[in-house]
Parts: sequence; C-alpha cells; structure tokens
Amino acid sequence: MTATTQPSSASADDPADAQHSVAQVSAESAVPTPSPTRAAGALLLAMLLLMIGNGLQGTLVGVRAELESFDTAWNGVTMAAYYAGFLIGARLTFNLLASVGHIRVFAALASTASTAALVHGVFVLPPVWIAARFLTGMCMAGLYVVAESWLNDVATTETRGRILAAYSLVSMGGVSAGQFMLGFGDPTTITLFVVTSVLVSISLVPVSLSTTSAPPVERPEPLPFRQLFRDVPSGVISMFVVGMGVGMLMGLGPLFATRSGLTNSQISLFLTAPVVGSLFFQFPLGIASDRIPRRGLMASMFIVASVAAFALGRTNPTSWTANALMLLLGGMAFPLYSLTIAFTNDWVTRNQMIATSTLLIRINGAGALCGPLVGTAAFVTIGIGSYFPLIGLSYAVGAIYLLWRILVKDAVPVERQRSWVPLPSRGTPVIAALSRHRRHRR
Repeated sequence: MTATTQPSSASADDPADAQHSVAQVSAESAVPTPSPTRAAGALLLAMLLLMIGNGLQGTLVGVRAELESFDTAWNGVTMAAYYAGFLIGARLTFNLLASVGHIRVFAALASTASTAALVHGVFVLPPVWIAARFLTGMCMAGLYVVAESWLNDVATTETRGRILAAYSLVSMGGVSAGQFMLGFGDPTTITLFVVTSVLVSISLVPVSLSTTSAPPVERPEPLPFRQLFRDVPSGVISMFVVGMGVGMLMGLGPLFATRSGLTNSQISLFLTAPVVGSLFFQFPLGIASDRIPRRGLMASMFIVASVAAFALGRTNPTSWTANALMLLLGGMAFPLYSLTIAFTNDWVTRNQMIATSTLLIRINGAGALCGPLVGTAAFVTIGIGSYFPLIGLSYAVGAIYLLWRILVKDAVPVERQRSWVPLPSRGTPVIAALSRHRRHRR
C-alpha cells in the first residue's frame, strides 16, 4: 500500500508546484494570437523606419562625399559598394536564420547597420566609407530577408495581395521620405548620420515585440543563368538594364545634384521626384500589363524613360521642369522591375518561379553595381554632363532590344499571362516567394 500511496503523497506534498504549472499554462494560453493584419502592420512599420533611414543615408553619403571633395572615382566606388554588399547579404542571412533565428539576426544586422551609419559621420575617409557602405548594403539585404519572411508567414490567401501592395508602397514611400529629410539638417555635420542610426535602431522595436514567429526560410532551388538566358533572354537583358539605369540614377544622383549647384532642399526634391513617380505609375502600369502584351508595354516604358533622360540632359536641374521629368523618369524606370519579373514568369513553369525571380534579383543587383562604376568613369572622362545621356542610352538599349525581340519572337497570349504583383525595386528572394502564392490567371 505504501508503494501505491507514495506517488499520490508526493503530488499532494507539492501543491505550490502544481498551482505554478497551472498558472504558467494559463498565462501562456492567455497570450493573444495577433491577427495577420496586426502582425503585418508591425512588420511594415519596421520596414518603413528602415527605408526612411536607408533613403536618407543613401542621399546623405553622396552629398557629403562631394562636399568633402572626395575624388570622383572614390565617390563612384563608394556608391557601388552598397550594391555589392546587397548582392551577398541575402545569401549570408539565409545561413544565419537556420542557426540563430529571426529576431536575433534582425537585432544583429540592425545594430551593425546603425553602427555603420555612425562610422560615416565619425571617420570621413573614402576607404572607411567604402567599407561602411558595403557593410550597410549587406545588412540591409539581410534585414529585408528577415522582415519579408515574416510577412510571408503572416500573410493569408485573402491578405497576400494587400500585404504586397502595402509593402511596395512602404518601401518606395519610406525611401522618398528619407531623401526629403536631407533638407532638414546640415550634411556637413554628424547630425543626419545620427538620425539615420536612430531610425535603423528603432526599427528593432516592432520586430522585437512581435508575438509571431516566422518559420525557417527555405532556400529556393537554383536555376542556371544559361538556361534562363536561353529561355527568356528579354527578361535577363531587361532586368540588367533596369538595374544599371536605376543604379546610375540614384547612386550618382547626389553627386550630380551637388555639382550642379543645387541647395540641400533642391537636392531632396530632385532625388525624391523619381521615387514619387514610381508610386504614381506603379499600379496603373501593372494593371495595364495584365490586359495587354507585357513586352510591348515594357518597350514603351523604356522609350519614355530614355526620352525623359535625354530631355533632362538639356534642362536646368534647378527648374520645375527638371523635377517633372525626374518624376516621369522614375515612374517609368522603377515599375519596370516588377513588370520584368512578371514577364519572365510568363515563360517559365510554376515550379521555376521562385528560382527565376531569385536569379533576376541578382541580375538586377549586378546591373545596379555596374551602373555607378560606368557612370563614374564617364564623369571622369567626359564630365557630369554625361549623367543623363548615359542613363538615356542605357534605357534606349533596352527599348531597341525588346523591339527586336518583338519582331522575331511571338508574345505570350494575354489570356495566359500570370497576374502582375507590385514588388519593391530592392527585393530579395523571400519577396519572390511571397508573390508566388498569389492567385495566377490562366
């Protein structure tokens, strides 16, 4: 009997432990599960803060480098270093997520990016800035992966489209807001770098307090570049040209604006106009691409972007006409990113879509890396007058190539085109996975 009563006696001897266990279970079950909309709102807030800080820093670095009389070649390499870091940041983050988890990775990357912003203000030296910009690009790519994977987790079939649209608006709107903030401080001091650091650091708050947990991000199956180029050469060439044009437009824009004698507020307006243009044109052009052949629309957008760039080369950059042309240029250039991914996905199988989008993102990054380097070489040999003609020439090449392909290759019938989705121009492979789950038209 003793043997049979001992277990019940032991249980009775520990009423506090039993009560503690019940209370712990009750407390855990009392933690509310956030709705997808609420969870997505916290993540979008974090992305908004990140994009504002990133937009401010990108413009500030270019302007401050020119005010410090950095050599033109140093300026170009500094701008290109960000895109080089972005190219490898996403891949490194995939490895970290599997071992440490999303919140820790986000915290580490945000802290590093915040520190890199301060390094710019403390050590005003070209080699230090190149390293800091590379580190910033690497961290920002990783931060996008973490945030986008969370969005992918909280999105449902019903909310996925709205989340993608909101994410695109937050990304572009945040960048434009950050660029506009240049006019509210003195770029020759450390103040605006501190503001950037604060914005990146505070983006940790909504992510750290989130009660959702994202699953490990799966690596997409690789797709050989040779195969994609053989199957959809128009998509590959277009994506490289898009990256190169935007890389020159935004990477060297602060340098051009400063050398053209614009004030800080004028520089902010001049560089914000293209991003605002993308907000105006993204959705109308995307919706139109679901109703007409995409390749013809893309060729038309390349032509308009090229004409706008060449017109800017003959326009006073301080005039309102220049700002209007910049808005038109950005309205054509930035949406081409989403349209190119949608067009390429029309030609691949459903199982290849993530791998295709991932490879296109890297091709875009390679173009964005080459753009500032090519533009800098033109600045050195020809002068800043080559800025807009070179951008116009790059888009003209894209237009000519697509028009030639239209003549030699039939388009996918409109009824077979997959639905367009709005994607930010600096997306990662995770956002490609998020867009894949949307309903596709057949």
